[in-house]
Amino acid sequence: MTDETKSYAGPDPNRNLERSLRIGAYLDRALEAPEELVVEGVLRRSIGLAMEAEGCSAPVGGRCDVVAQDGRRIETEVVGFAGERLFLMPAGEMRGLVPNARVIPVGGAPEVNVGDDLLGRILDGSGKPLDKGKPLDRKQSVPLFGTPINPLERQPIREPLDVGIRSINSLLCIGRGQRMGLFAGSGVGKSMLLGMMTRNTNADVVVVGLVGERGREVREFIDTALGPEGMRKAVVVATPADDTPLMRMHGAWLSAAIAEYFRDRGLHVLLLMDSLTRFAQAQREIALAIGEPPATKGYPPSVFAKLPQLVERAGNGADGKGSITGIYTVLAEGDDLNDPIVDASRAILDGHISLSRHLADAGVYPAIDIEASVSRALTQIVSREHQDLISRFRQVYSVYQEHRDLIAVGAYRRGTDPRVDDAIARWPAVLRFLRQHVHERVDSAASIRDLHSLLEDTNEPTETDAVAVAN
Repeated sequence: MTDETKSYAGPDPNRNLERSLRIGAYLDRALEAPEELVVEGVLRRSIGLAMEAEGCSAPVGGRCDVVAQDGRRIETEVVGFAGERLFLMPAGEMRGLVPNARVIPVGGAPEVNVGDDLLGRILDGSGKPLDKGKPLDRKQSVPLFGTPINPLERQPIREPLDVGIRSINSLLCIGRGQRMGLFAGSGVGKSMLLGMMTRNTNADVVVVGLVGERGREVREFIDTALGPEGMRKAVVVATPADDTPLMRMHGAWLSAAIAEYFRDRGLHVLLLMDSLTRFAQAQREIALAIGEPPATKGYPPSVFAKLPQLVERAGNGADGKGSITGIYTVLAEGDDLNDPIVDASRAILDGHISLSRHLADAGVYPAIDIEASVSRALTQIVSREHQDLISRFRQVYSVYQEHRDLIAVGAYRRGTDPRVDDAIARWPAVLRFLRQHVHERVDSAASIRDLHSLLEDTNEPTETDAVAVAN
């Protein structure tokens, strides 16, 4: 037998042994570190916003990367499953997907990179800078969805918060750590009032979440509402209306996570979110896309479960920690204050400020409807004397509004009802009291003095004055 023939006699037993040893070593490493094993799946379906994958496993809330035709990875989140199929929702653009694309589960819970270098920065829903600043420090992170606080460990609301707005400081009195809603229809001045509170409120850190609003408002809010001075202590998270529903929701969760980080360091945080309605609409789009049935005016049940999960992350912390005072704007579509989202928000918040289109049309800004607004922490943070002043103001306001039509047409005659006479006499002063220039700041002490002066001064009205004031 020649040497050439011997080379084809059969497999080399030494080579087979070496291969077996390599396979055995690989399996040993895999058993010691099972997290290194990632079972990939394939994309089976993509309709609208929803994608379906099979062949892999990931928990609800987990992340998966879908590989597009050009090799680009599209980040998605698991929002549900049915049998062996996962329902995925994209965080970005879906262009480039093809049937049977690779789906790669990404381990680990969603986290947020935090630190003092966030102050003065503008982020998108994934936590990446939108401005042209330096890269963020990636050393410290917190869970995106937060860690619930035992309700018995939360500190009660006892300290008033000066927001620099006369009517709120004196009549509605927000407490530090309170969650307030700002209810209004479109074009009534929600964003303007939010900007005033941003500039005027005394807080260590301001976190602003612009969720689902017009892209134009992002730059406008930063330049006009915050300004260079306000941006030094602010973090802005912007997910405009053209972002995907998942990214809009992540913008709200991200804002809450950043606020929690600063609160847990003992700081007092003002969290402004515009708007809670857009957050609910983003969840509605996701839920309907994966087949959840609508319940109330097109909103699936999951929407009303997500709202309290977001809102409850604000509030006072445990002993020795800071607070998050949350202000959430809520859009009343068609000025309907019984809209499902308005009604649900009213039930889970610690109070609400309603804006009136009638006052806005009359040129009264901020157009706060005192009758329809309430602070549930009022009695815990103000004195008895202050509460009496608030009750007297509400009586004057309510009596005038009740007889406004009669006064406007001249049907009311002076002397018929002393309460109406008093309300007519004070109404011009009431309107002056409610008005405040967008760049004017009135602290709490001055607000209470103005309220006291309004209720102490009395002017005798004439019948002509009554008609003029009503109009």
